[in-house]
Amino acid sequence: MGDVLAGFHAAWEFESDSVLIRYERGMRTPKLFQALGERRVPFEAIEGVTLTPGRRGTVVLRAEPRPGADPLMEAAAGQLKESCDPYRLVLPGERGTLAEYYADELRDRLTESGPAERHLVAAPGTPRQFKAYDGKASFDGTSVSFRWFWTGASSAKWKAGDQRFFVGELSGVEWRSPEVFEGHLRLLHRDAAAPPAQPDQDPAAVVFGLGYGPVHESLPFAAAVLAAVRTSEPVPAVAAAPRRDPADIADRIRHLGELHQAGLVTDEEFSVKKAELLAEL
Repeated sequence: MGDVLAGFHAAWEFESDSVLIRYERGMRTPKLFQALGERRVPFEAIEGVTLTPGRRGTVVLRAEPRPGADPLMEAAAGQLKESCDPYRLVLPGERGTLAEYYADELRDRLTESGPAERHLVAAPGTPRQFKAYDGKASFDGTSVSFRWFWTGASSAKWKAGDQRFFVGELSGVEWRSPEVFEGHLRLLHRDAAAPPAQPDQDPAAVVFGLGYGPVHESLPFAAAVLAAVRTSEPVPAVAAAPRRDPADIADRIRHLGELHQAGLVTDEEFSVKKAELLAEL
């Protein structure tokens, strides 16, 4: 097709086998769109196209991705607000006839439907990181690390210590939007052991809060991890942790002592955890 259809916040460039979606940058553009930048969506990742009236005299062209074709949408699990749907293109009403033409042209090129056997849309790139309420999450493409914050992490997470998970140890990702109650990012293990009911007690999860883990940071992170998990081979869950800065170890021992004095950590737990921290020097 080789044409470009520009709307509010994005432009769709129709190519021979895909749609290249370029998102605008600007104060009014949803932050998720700005974070994504652009995405190439193969026709085989789309199973339908709709054109509907929008608000305030607009029309909305939407491509319907196949289930499992896009790691971003799989991680979102239907939790995105309509305004942040990366597959919606909002146009002025006077461009409705043109939008209808492109919708028909796109439909003619769709041949697949139903769940996809693999991801067909590229995941957000790595490395990625963001700050949750109780810790900092980092992903380098092969492993996910959680480093707990003094001010937000529960005593259960402090007892467990900072965490590192290789994608080969994982079976999936559970993302709950920070825009709803108890938003969090939880890593799911291949061993299928039941995690603690509350994410704030689970060392394999970070919890969100006001200003922590926003959608445009935590969702691309979750999608990148999910995509890596889908293509990974199982690996042993136990791996040596990297050595840490001595100053960091000292700070953590000091905080552990505060938990001990407050009665949140027993004498035995304090001794064991202190020995573990000292062993990392």
